[in-house]
Amino acid sequence: MLREGGNAVDAAVAAMLTSFAAEPLLTGLGAGGYLMVAGGDWEPTLLDFFVEAPLRADDGSAAELVAIDVSFGDAAQVFHIGPASCGIYGTPAGACEAIARWGTTSLQELAQPAARLAREGVALNTGQAYVAEILEQLLVSTPECAALWAPSGRVLREGEIIRNPELGDALERLGRDGAKPFYEGDIAVAVSDWLTAHGGSVSRSALHAYRSVLREPVRMSYRDRVLLTNPPPSAGGTLIAYALGLLDRRPVPPSLRELVGAMEAAQAERTAEFVEGLAQEDFLERFLAERLGHAAGPSGEGRRGASGHLGATTHISVLDRDGRACSVTCTNGEGSGVVVPGTGIHVNNIMGEQDLNPLGFHRHPAGRRMPSMMAPSVLMRAGEVELVLGSAGSNRIRSALLQTIVGVVDRDLDAESAVRAPRVHFEDALVYAEPGIDVRALRAAGREVVAFHELNLFFGGVQAVQRRGGSLLGAGDPRRGGVAVAA
Repeated sequence: MLREGGNAVDAAVAAMLTSFAAEPLLTGLGAGGYLMVAGGDWEPTLLDFFVEAPLRADDGSAAELVAIDVSFGDAAQVFHIGPASCGIYGTPAGACEAIARWGTTSLQELAQPAARLAREGVALNTGQAYVAEILEQLLVSTPECAALWAPSGRVLREGEIIRNPELGDALERLGRDGAKPFYEGDIAVAVSDWLTAHGGSVSRSALHAYRSVLREPVRMSYRDRVLLTNPPPSAGGTLIAYALGLLDRRPVPPSLRELVGAMEAAQAERTAEFVEGLAQEDFLERFLAERLGHAAGPSGEGRRGASGHLGATTHISVLDRDGRACSVTCTNGEGSGVVVPGTGIHVNNIMGEQDLNPLGFHRHPAGRRMPSMMAPSVLMRAGEVELVLGSAGSNRIRSALLQTIVGVVDRDLDAESAVRAPRVHFEDALVYAEPGIDVRALRAAGREVVAFHELNLFFGGVQAVQRRGGSLLGAGDPRRGGVAVAA
Protein backbone atom coordinates (compact mmCIF):
# COMPACT_ATOMS: atom_id res chain seq x y z
CA MET A 1 0.00 0.00 0.00
CA LEU A 2 2.86 2.40 0.74
CA ARG A 3 4.46 1.70 -2.63
CA GLU A 4 1.12 2.36 -4.31
CA GLY A 5 0.78 5.74 -2.62
CA GLY A 6 -1.30 4.82 0.40
CA ASN A 7 -0.69 6.48 3.74
CA ALA A 8 0.22 4.89 7.08
CA VAL A 9 -3.39 4.03 7.98
CA ASP A 10 -4.10 2.51 4.56
CA ALA A 11 -1.05 0.30 4.98
CA ALA A 12 -1.77 -0.61 8.61
CA VAL A 13 -5.40 -1.57 7.93
CA ALA A 14 -4.40 -3.59 4.85
CA ALA A 15 -1.90 -5.50 6.99
CA MET A 16 -4.45 -5.84 9.80
CA LEU A 17 -7.01 -7.44 7.47
CA THR A 18 -4.32 -9.69 5.99
CA SER A 19 -3.39 -10.85 9.48
CA PHE A 20 -6.95 -12.13 9.91
CA ALA A 21 -6.15 -14.71 7.24
CA ALA A 22 -2.44 -15.23 7.96
CA GLU A 23 -2.54 -15.27 11.79
CA PRO A 24 -6.09 -16.44 12.50
CA LEU A 25 -5.37 -17.68 16.03
CA LEU A 26 -4.03 -14.31 17.08
CA THR A 27 -6.60 -11.97 15.60
CA GLY A 28 -9.62 -11.81 13.32
CA LEU A 29 -13.10 -10.44 12.72
CA GLY A 30 -14.12 -11.73 16.16
CA ALA A 31 -11.34 -9.80 17.92
CA GLY A 32 -10.77 -6.30 19.29
CA GLY A 33 -7.99 -3.73 19.29
CA TYR A 34 -6.65 -0.19 19.31
CA LEU A 35 -5.16 2.07 16.63
CA MET A 36 -2.96 5.13 17.26
CA VAL A 37 -2.23 7.87 14.72
CA ALA A 38 0.23 10.75 15.10
CA GLY A 39 2.73 12.81 13.13
CA GLY A 40 2.56 14.99 10.05
CA ASP A 41 -0.81 16.70 9.81
CA TRP A 42 -2.57 14.13 12.05
CA GLU A 43 -3.68 15.11 15.53
CA PRO A 44 -2.55 12.34 17.92
CA THR A 45 -5.61 10.12 18.39
CA LEU A 46 -6.33 6.68 19.81
CA LEU A 47 -9.14 4.70 18.17
CA ASP A 48 -10.57 2.20 20.68
CA PHE A 49 -12.32 -0.79 19.14
CA PHE A 50 -11.61 -3.23 21.93
CA VAL A 51 -13.88 -5.97 23.25
CA GLU A 52 -16.83 -5.07 25.48
CA ALA A 53 -18.27 -7.16 28.27
CA PRO A 54 -21.68 -8.70 27.46
CA LEU A 55 -24.60 -8.98 29.89
CA ARG A 56 -24.26 -12.39 31.50
CA ALA A 57 -27.40 -14.21 32.64
CA ASP A 58 -27.53 -14.74 36.41
CA ASP A 59 -30.19 -17.44 36.34
CA GLY A 60 -27.76 -20.33 35.88
CA SER A 61 -28.45 -20.73 32.16
CA ALA A 62 -25.08 -19.34 31.03
CA ALA A 63 -22.25 -21.69 30.13
CA GLU A 64 -19.16 -21.96 32.34
CA LEU A 65 -15.61 -21.25 31.24
CA VAL A 66 -13.60 -24.23 29.98
CA ALA A 67 -10.04 -24.45 31.36
CA ILE A 68 -7.15 -25.79 29.26
CA ASP A 69 -3.44 -26.14 30.10
CA VAL A 70 -0.78 -24.58 27.88
CA SER A 71 2.98 -25.03 28.27
CA PHE A 72 5.68 -22.66 26.99
CA GLY A 73 8.36 -25.17 28.00
CA ASP A 74 9.86 -22.93 30.71
CA ALA A 75 6.50 -21.65 31.99
CA ALA A 76 2.93 -22.93 32.06
CA GLN A 77 -0.47 -21.28 32.08
CA VAL A 78 -4.17 -22.10 32.34
CA PHE A 79 -6.42 -20.53 29.70
CA HIS A 80 -10.21 -20.32 29.65
CA ILE A 81 -12.23 -20.83 26.47
CA GLY A 82 -15.72 -21.76 25.29
CA PRO A 83 -18.90 -19.71 24.67
CA ALA A 84 -18.72 -18.16 28.16
CA SER A 85 -15.38 -16.57 27.24
CA CYS A 86 -16.71 -14.56 24.27
CA GLY A 87 -17.07 -10.76 24.39
CA ILE A 88 -18.45 -8.18 21.96
CA TYR A 89 -15.93 -7.92 19.09
CA GLY A 90 -14.68 -4.63 17.64
CA THR A 91 -12.36 -5.18 14.67
CA PRO A 92 -14.97 -4.74 11.91
CA ALA A 93 -16.02 -1.39 13.41
CA GLY A 94 -12.41 -0.33 13.96
CA ALA A 95 -11.23 -1.06 10.42
CA CYS A 96 -14.13 0.88 8.92
CA GLU A 97 -13.73 3.87 11.25
CA ALA A 98 -9.96 4.11 10.67
CA ILE A 99 -10.30 4.19 6.89
CA ALA A 100 -13.23 6.61 7.00
CA ARG A 101 -11.24 9.08 9.14
CA TRP A 102 -7.66 8.81 7.91
CA GLY A 103 -7.53 6.52 4.88
CA THR A 104 -7.15 7.40 1.21
CA THR A 105 -7.96 3.94 -0.19
CA SER A 106 -11.32 2.17 -0.21
CA LEU A 107 -11.84 -0.58 2.33
CA GLN A 108 -12.99 -2.81 -0.51
CA GLU A 109 -9.59 -2.53 -2.18
CA LEU A 110 -7.79 -3.17 1.11
CA ALA A 111 -9.89 -6.26 1.91
CA GLN A 112 -9.47 -8.04 -1.43
CA PRO A 113 -5.97 -9.49 -0.88
CA ALA A 114 -6.93 -10.68 2.61
CA ALA A 115 -10.10 -12.34 1.31
CA ARG A 116 -8.10 -14.11 -1.42
CA LEU A 117 -5.56 -15.40 1.13
CA ALA A 118 -8.32 -16.73 3.40
CA ARG A 119 -9.84 -18.68 0.50
CA GLU A 120 -6.59 -19.94 -1.05
CA GLY A 121 -4.92 -20.58 2.28
CA VAL A 122 -1.69 -19.60 3.99
CA ALA A 123 1.18 -21.95 4.86
CA LEU A 124 1.92 -21.99 8.59
CA ASN A 125 5.36 -20.60 9.32
CA THR A 126 7.44 -21.67 12.31
CA GLY A 127 5.86 -19.20 14.72
CA GLN A 128 2.27 -19.91 13.72
CA ALA A 129 2.86 -23.67 13.84
CA TYR A 130 4.28 -23.34 17.37
CA VAL A 131 1.20 -21.42 18.51
CA ALA A 132 -1.04 -24.09 16.98
CA GLU A 133 0.97 -26.81 18.71
CA ILE A 134 0.69 -25.33 22.21
CA LEU A 135 -3.01 -24.51 21.68
CA GLU A 136 -3.95 -27.97 20.43
CA GLN A 137 -6.58 -28.45 23.17
CA LEU A 138 -8.30 -25.26 22.05
CA LEU A 139 -8.16 -26.10 18.36
CA VAL A 140 -9.97 -29.42 18.77
CA SER A 141 -12.39 -28.21 21.46
CA THR A 142 -15.29 -27.83 18.98
CA PRO A 143 -16.07 -29.59 15.69
CA GLU A 144 -16.12 -26.26 13.83
CA CYS A 145 -12.67 -25.24 15.04
CA ALA A 146 -11.24 -28.72 14.47
CA ALA A 147 -12.54 -28.69 10.88
CA LEU A 148 -10.27 -25.70 10.19
CA TRP A 149 -7.24 -26.65 12.25
CA ALA A 150 -7.27 -30.46 12.23
CA PRO A 151 -8.97 -31.45 8.95
CA SER A 152 -7.08 -34.75 8.79
CA GLY A 153 -7.53 -35.57 12.48
CA ARG A 154 -4.38 -33.85 13.77
CA VAL A 155 -3.54 -30.17 14.17
CA LEU A 156 -1.84 -28.54 11.18
CA ARG A 157 1.95 -28.35 11.26
CA GLU A 158 4.60 -26.03 9.82
CA GLY A 159 4.30 -25.71 6.06
CA GLU A 160 0.72 -26.98 5.94
CA ILE A 161 -2.11 -24.76 4.73
CA ILE A 162 -4.79 -23.11 6.86
CA ARG A 163 -7.84 -22.26 4.75
CA ASN A 164 -11.05 -20.53 5.74
CA PRO A 165 -13.20 -19.75 2.66
CA GLU A 166 -16.05 -18.47 4.84
CA LEU A 167 -13.67 -15.93 6.37
CA GLY A 168 -12.78 -14.87 2.83
CA ASP A 169 -16.46 -14.23 2.15
CA ALA A 170 -16.78 -12.24 5.39
CA LEU A 171 -13.74 -10.08 4.59
CA GLU A 172 -15.13 -9.39 1.13
CA ARG A 173 -18.45 -8.48 2.73
CA LEU A 174 -16.68 -6.09 5.13
CA GLY A 175 -15.00 -4.35 2.21
CA ARG A 176 -18.22 -4.07 0.23
CA ASP A 177 -20.83 -3.40 2.91
CA GLY A 178 -18.82 -2.05 5.83
CA ALA A 179 -19.36 -2.99 9.48
CA LYS A 180 -23.17 -2.98 9.50
CA PRO A 181 -23.72 -6.69 8.71
CA PHE A 182 -21.45 -7.60 11.64
CA TYR A 183 -23.43 -5.58 14.17
CA GLU A 184 -26.97 -5.22 12.82
CA GLY A 185 -27.33 -7.62 9.90
CA ASP A 186 -27.27 -11.31 9.14
CA ILE A 187 -23.72 -11.92 10.38
CA ALA A 188 -24.57 -10.39 13.76
CA VAL A 189 -27.67 -12.59 13.97
CA ALA A 190 -25.68 -15.71 13.12
CA VAL A 191 -22.99 -14.97 15.74
CA SER A 192 -25.42 -14.05 18.50
CA ASP A 193 -27.80 -16.92 17.88
CA TRP A 194 -25.01 -19.51 17.77
CA LEU A 195 -23.40 -18.25 20.96
CA THR A 196 -26.60 -17.90 22.96
CA ALA A 197 -27.72 -21.35 21.85
CA HIS A 198 -24.51 -22.70 23.42
CA GLY A 199 -24.71 -20.71 26.66
CA GLY A 200 -22.82 -17.59 25.56
CA SER A 201 -23.89 -14.04 26.38
CA VAL A 202 -23.31 -12.05 23.17
CA SER A 203 -26.78 -10.72 22.37
CA ARG A 204 -28.08 -9.10 19.21
CA SER A 205 -28.77 -5.88 21.11
CA ALA A 206 -25.20 -5.73 22.48
CA LEU A 207 -23.75 -6.12 18.98
CA HIS A 208 -26.13 -3.47 17.65
CA ALA A 209 -25.05 -1.01 20.35
CA TYR A 210 -21.28 -1.44 19.81
CA ARG A 211 -19.32 1.62 18.61
CA SER A 212 -15.62 2.39 18.17
CA VAL A 213 -14.49 5.33 20.33
CA LEU A 214 -11.98 8.13 19.72
CA ARG A 215 -9.78 8.94 22.73
CA GLU A 216 -6.99 11.40 23.49
CA PRO A 217 -3.72 9.53 24.13
CA VAL A 218 -1.69 9.45 27.30
CA ARG A 219 1.21 11.89 26.91
CA MET A 220 4.22 11.10 29.12
CA SER A 221 7.53 12.97 29.02
CA TYR A 222 10.59 10.72 29.20
CA ARG A 223 14.04 12.34 29.06
CA ASP A 224 13.72 14.67 26.05
CA ARG A 225 10.95 12.65 24.36
CA VAL A 226 7.17 12.41 24.65
CA LEU A 227 5.44 9.03 24.60
CA LEU A 228 1.91 8.85 23.17
CA THR A 229 0.16 5.69 24.29
CA ASN A 230 -3.17 4.04 25.10
CA PRO A 231 -5.34 5.85 27.69
CA PRO A 232 -7.97 4.45 30.09
CA PRO A 233 -10.18 2.49 30.15
CA SER A 234 -7.30 0.38 28.83
CA ALA A 235 -4.69 -0.39 31.52
CA GLY A 236 -1.42 -0.93 29.67
CA GLY A 237 -0.62 2.62 28.56
CA THR A 238 -1.19 4.04 32.03
CA LEU A 239 1.12 1.48 33.64
CA ILE A 240 3.85 2.00 31.01
CA ALA A 241 3.64 5.76 31.54
CA TYR A 242 3.92 5.25 35.31
CA ALA A 243 6.98 2.99 34.97
CA LEU A 244 8.67 5.48 32.63
CA GLY A 245 7.88 8.28 35.08
CA LEU A 246 9.70 6.36 37.81
CA LEU A 247 12.70 5.61 35.57
CA ASP A 248 12.88 9.24 34.44
CA ARG A 249 14.09 10.03 37.96
CA ARG A 250 16.90 7.48 37.78
CA PRO A 251 20.35 7.65 36.14
CA VAL A 252 20.80 7.03 32.42
CA PRO A 253 20.65 4.19 31.57
CA PRO A 254 18.71 2.54 34.40
CA SER A 255 20.20 -0.60 35.91
CA LEU A 256 18.55 -4.00 35.62
CA ARG A 257 17.49 -3.77 39.26
CA GLU A 258 15.90 -0.36 38.61
CA LEU A 259 14.06 -1.71 35.57
CA VAL A 260 12.67 -4.63 37.56
CA GLY A 261 11.78 -2.26 40.39
CA ALA A 262 9.74 -0.10 38.00
CA MET A 263 7.99 -3.22 36.66
CA GLU A 264 7.22 -4.34 40.21
CA ALA A 265 5.82 -0.92 41.11
CA ALA A 266 3.55 -0.97 38.05
CA GLN A 267 2.38 -4.51 38.81
CA ALA A 268 1.57 -3.52 42.40
CA GLU A 269 -0.81 -0.84 41.16
CA ARG A 270 -3.18 -3.38 39.60
CA THR A 271 -5.51 -3.25 42.60
CA ALA A 272 -9.29 -3.34 42.70
CA GLU A 273 -9.23 0.45 43.03
CA PHE A 274 -7.11 0.74 39.88
CA VAL A 275 -9.27 -1.62 37.82
CA GLU A 276 -12.50 0.09 38.86
CA GLY A 277 -10.97 3.55 38.47
CA LEU A 278 -10.07 3.03 34.80
CA ALA A 279 -13.67 3.74 33.83
CA GLN A 280 -13.64 7.16 35.58
CA GLU A 281 -13.16 10.19 33.37
CA ASP A 282 -10.33 11.86 35.36
CA PHE A 283 -8.60 8.69 36.57
CA LEU A 284 -5.42 9.01 34.47
CA GLU A 285 -4.56 12.51 35.71
CA ARG A 286 -5.27 11.64 39.36
CA PHE A 287 -3.36 8.37 39.24
CA LEU A 288 -0.15 9.82 37.77
CA ALA A 289 -0.30 13.04 39.77
CA GLU A 290 -0.65 11.18 43.07
CA ARG A 291 2.25 8.83 42.32
CA LEU A 292 4.63 10.97 40.30
CA GLY A 293 3.76 14.43 41.58
CA HIS A 294 2.70 15.69 38.15
CA ALA A 295 -0.03 15.07 35.64
CA ALA A 296 0.58 13.24 32.40
CA GLY A 297 -2.51 12.80 30.36
CA PRO A 298 -4.69 14.24 27.63
CA SER A 299 -3.53 17.40 25.46
CA GLY A 300 0.34 -17.74 42.12
CA GLU A 301 2.81 -18.51 44.85
CA GLY A 302 5.55 -21.02 43.91
CA ARG A 303 4.07 -21.70 40.48
CA ARG A 304 6.30 -21.45 37.42
CA GLY A 305 3.79 -19.54 35.38
CA ALA A 306 2.42 -16.03 35.12
CA SER A 307 -1.25 -15.21 35.29
CA GLY A 308 -2.85 -14.06 32.09
CA HIS A 309 -2.67 -15.45 28.59
CA LEU A 310 -0.40 -16.23 25.70
CA GLY A 311 -0.94 -12.80 24.27
CA ALA A 312 -2.32 -14.17 21.02
CA THR A 313 -2.07 -10.73 19.53
CA THR A 314 -0.81 -8.98 16.41
CA HIS A 315 0.88 -5.60 16.19
CA ILE A 316 1.64 -3.49 13.11
CA SER A 317 3.73 -0.29 13.09
CA VAL A 318 3.85 2.00 10.04
CA LEU A 319 5.59 5.29 9.29
CA ASP A 320 4.91 6.88 5.89
CA ARG A 321 6.86 9.31 3.70
CA ASP A 322 5.02 12.30 5.19
CA GLY A 323 6.04 11.43 8.75
CA ARG A 324 2.60 10.10 9.70
CA ALA A 325 2.52 7.10 11.98
CA CYS A 326 -0.03 4.36 12.59
CA SER A 327 0.36 1.82 15.38
CA VAL A 328 -2.33 -0.87 15.66
CA THR A 329 -2.67 -3.81 18.04
CA CYS A 330 -5.41 -6.45 17.83
CA THR A 331 -6.13 -9.59 19.81
CA ASN A 332 -8.44 -12.56 19.80
CA GLY A 333 -7.17 -13.62 23.23
CA GLU A 334 -6.24 -17.08 22.12
CA GLY A 335 -9.67 -17.53 20.59
CA SER A 336 -12.56 -19.24 22.31
CA GLY A 337 -12.63 -22.32 20.10
CA VAL A 338 -16.05 -21.11 18.89
CA VAL A 339 -16.12 -20.74 15.10
CA VAL A 340 -19.58 -19.60 14.02
CA PRO A 341 -20.87 -21.67 11.06
CA GLY A 342 -21.42 -19.72 7.86
CA THR A 343 -19.33 -16.72 8.97
CA GLY A 344 -15.74 -17.95 9.26
CA ILE A 345 -15.49 -15.93 12.50
CA HIS A 346 -13.49 -17.39 15.40
CA VAL A 347 -14.82 -15.41 18.37
CA ASN A 348 -12.47 -14.05 21.04
CA ASN A 349 -12.07 -15.47 24.56
CA ILE A 350 -11.43 -12.09 26.23
CA MET A 351 -13.97 -12.75 29.00
CA GLY A 352 -11.90 -15.79 29.98
CA GLU A 353 -8.54 -14.00 30.08
CA GLN A 354 -7.25 -13.79 33.63
CA ASP A 355 -5.10 -10.69 33.10
CA LEU A 356 -8.15 -8.78 31.79
CA ASN A 357 -10.27 -10.01 34.68
CA PRO A 358 -7.96 -9.47 37.70
CA LEU A 359 -10.90 -9.15 40.12
CA GLY A 360 -12.48 -12.40 38.94
CA PHE A 361 -14.34 -13.56 35.86
CA HIS A 362 -17.65 -12.02 34.78
CA ARG A 363 -17.25 -9.07 37.16
CA HIS A 364 -17.25 -6.28 34.55
CA PRO A 365 -20.62 -4.61 33.92
CA ALA A 366 -22.22 -5.01 30.51
CA GLY A 367 -20.85 -2.54 27.97
CA ARG A 368 -17.55 -1.97 29.82
CA ARG A 369 -14.45 -2.00 27.63
CA MET A 370 -12.12 -4.64 29.00
CA PRO A 371 -8.90 -3.28 30.63
CA SER A 372 -6.33 -4.51 28.13
CA MET A 373 -2.52 -4.32 28.42
CA MET A 374 -2.27 -3.55 24.69
CA ALA A 375 -0.57 -0.22 24.11
CA PRO A 376 0.06 0.87 20.52
CA SER A 377 2.45 3.78 20.99
CA VAL A 378 4.39 6.55 19.27
CA LEU A 379 7.53 8.20 20.67
CA MET A 380 7.97 11.84 19.63
CA ARG A 381 11.19 13.84 19.59
CA ALA A 382 11.28 17.58 18.83
CA GLY A 383 7.73 17.36 17.48
CA GLU A 384 8.43 14.54 15.01
CA VAL A 385 7.83 10.82 15.16
CA GLU A 386 10.98 8.99 16.24
CA LEU A 387 9.62 5.53 17.05
CA VAL A 388 6.37 3.69 16.27
CA LEU A 389 5.91 0.57 18.36
CA GLY A 390 3.60 -1.88 20.03
CA SER A 391 3.64 -5.48 21.15
CA ALA A 392 1.80 -8.70 21.70
CA GLY A 393 2.24 -10.60 24.94
CA SER A 394 -0.52 -10.00 27.49
CA ASN A 395 1.00 -8.74 30.76
CA ARG A 396 4.43 -8.86 29.14
CA ILE A 397 3.41 -6.08 26.73
CA ARG A 398 4.20 -3.39 29.26
CA SER A 399 7.65 -4.82 30.13
CA ALA A 400 8.52 -5.45 26.45
CA LEU A 401 7.63 -1.89 25.41
CA LEU A 402 9.31 -0.39 28.47
CA GLN A 403 12.60 -2.14 27.69
CA THR A 404 12.43 -1.25 23.98
CA ILE A 405 11.91 2.45 24.78
CA VAL A 406 14.76 2.39 27.33
CA GLY A 407 16.97 0.69 24.74
CA VAL A 408 16.32 3.36 22.11
CA VAL A 409 16.34 6.41 24.38
CA ASP A 410 18.82 5.55 27.14
CA ARG A 411 21.12 3.09 25.40
CA ASP A 412 21.04 4.71 21.95
CA LEU A 413 20.18 1.43 20.25
CA ASP A 414 18.66 1.22 16.81
CA ALA A 415 15.20 -0.32 16.62
CA GLU A 416 16.38 -3.80 15.66
CA SER A 417 18.95 -3.99 18.45
CA ALA A 418 16.44 -2.72 21.00
CA VAL A 419 13.81 -5.25 19.92
CA ARG A 420 16.23 -8.19 19.81
CA ALA A 421 17.83 -7.43 23.18
CA PRO A 422 17.07 -10.05 25.87
CA ARG A 423 14.22 -9.17 28.21
CA VAL A 424 13.03 -9.62 31.75
CA HIS A 425 9.50 -9.55 33.13
CA PHE A 426 8.29 -9.23 36.72
CA GLU A 427 5.05 -10.84 37.83
CA ASP A 428 3.71 -12.59 40.93
CA ALA A 429 7.01 -12.10 42.84
CA LEU A 430 8.99 -13.83 40.07
CA VAL A 431 11.47 -12.36 37.60
CA TYR A 432 11.36 -14.14 34.24
CA ALA A 433 14.58 -13.73 32.25
CA GLU A 434 15.77 -14.60 28.76
CA PRO A 435 19.31 -15.86 28.11
CA GLY A 436 21.77 -12.98 27.89
CA ILE A 437 20.44 -11.32 31.05
CA ASP A 438 22.94 -11.39 33.92
CA VAL A 439 20.63 -12.22 36.81
CA ARG A 440 23.30 -12.58 39.50
CA ALA A 441 22.59 -9.16 40.99
CA LEU A 442 18.86 -9.92 41.08
CA ARG A 443 19.41 -13.22 42.86
CA ALA A 444 21.86 -11.58 45.26
CA ALA A 445 19.14 -9.08 46.09
CA GLY A 446 16.79 -11.93 46.96
CA ARG A 447 14.81 -12.06 43.73
CA GLU A 448 13.47 -15.42 42.60
CA VAL A 449 14.36 -15.82 38.92
CA VAL A 450 12.83 -18.11 36.29
CA ALA A 451 15.48 -18.49 33.60
CA PHE A 452 14.36 -19.30 30.06
CA HIS A 453 16.71 -21.27 27.83
CA GLU A 454 16.05 -19.24 24.65
CA LEU A 455 14.20 -16.19 23.40
CA ASN A 456 10.49 -16.96 23.72
CA LEU A 457 7.19 -15.47 22.58
CA PHE A 458 6.26 -15.44 26.28
CA PHE A 459 8.19 -12.12 26.43
CA GLY A 460 6.06 -10.39 23.81
CA GLY A 461 6.50 -9.46 20.19
CA VAL A 462 7.53 -5.84 19.62
CA GLN A 463 7.21 -4.51 16.08
CA ALA A 464 8.80 -1.09 15.58
CA VAL A 465 9.70 1.54 12.98
CA GLN A 466 12.28 4.18 13.80
CA ARG A 467 13.44 7.44 12.26
CA ARG A 468 17.18 7.58 13.01
CA GLY A 469 19.70 9.95 11.49
CA GLY A 470 17.61 10.66 8.44
CA SER A 471 16.93 6.97 7.76
CA LEU A 472 13.90 4.81 8.43
CA LEU A 473 14.65 1.53 10.22
CA GLY A 474 12.32 -1.33 11.02
CA ALA A 475 12.38 -4.19 13.51
CA GLY A 476 10.29 -7.34 13.58
CA ASP A 477 10.50 -9.35 16.78
CA PRO A 478 12.14 -12.75 16.18
CA ARG A 479 10.19 -14.13 19.16
CA ARG A 480 7.03 -14.03 17.05
CA GLY A 481 8.27 -14.24 13.49
CA GLY A 482 8.09 -10.47 13.04
CA VAL A 483 9.42 -8.80 9.88
CA ALA A 484 10.18 -5.28 8.72
CA VAL A 485 9.66 -4.07 5.15
CA ALA A 486 10.84 -0.80 3.60
CA ALA A 487 8.63 0.48 0.79
